[in-house]
Amino acid sequence: MLSPALQRKLTFQPMQLGHLSAIAPIEEASFPTPRSSDLYRRELTDNELARYWVIAPAAMERSLPPILAYAGYWLMGEEAHIVVIATHPTWRRQELGRWLLLELAAAARLQGAFQLTLEVRENNQAARAFYAELGFVAVGLRTRYYTDTGENAHLLTLFGLERGAVWRPLARQLTELRDYFAADPTVVDGQPQ
Repeated sequence: MLSPALQRKLTFQPMQLGHLSAIAPIEEASFPTPRSSDLYRRELTDNELARYWVIAPAAMERSLPPILAYAGYWLMGEEAHIVVIATHPTWRRQELGRWLLLELAAAARLQGAFQLTLEVRENNQAARAFYAELGFVAVGLRTRYYTDTGENAHLLTLFGLERGAVWRPLARQLTELRDYFAADPTVVDGQPQ
């Protein structure tokens, strides 16, 4: 069930340095080994491959944190490799992760990517099911990939972003989520879409 507090109030926008203080507590709550604000600062200022976005309230409200979710990828030719996707713990299971992932797919597609890849922890069954529902397939296993726990990572890929048969159902879901959240015009790399 989606929270009424989330209806008609959110925007998808490029991550800015000013967002980092609001991202830090989400990072801490989401990952056994959280990335530092300094790492994100370097990603935003020095990494030409990096693209990061946030979902934020359209207007500041006491009932909502300043950032609800964030994600990013490295654009490497025809592949966008998702390096992080996280949602504020209080606002999980509200379709924000789906919206964010579909916005990333749209942005990557516009930037010439034909596929999205990511790693997911072997024991994270819920995430693996979520990605499979969106069309990601397992293409490999990275043994002991997560140094914090020694856990394996499944490498998942969503192929064919350039093909209508793959993109149309994702685009329909994205349109529905944009309409639901009534976001301001979506911004990809500073350009309204």
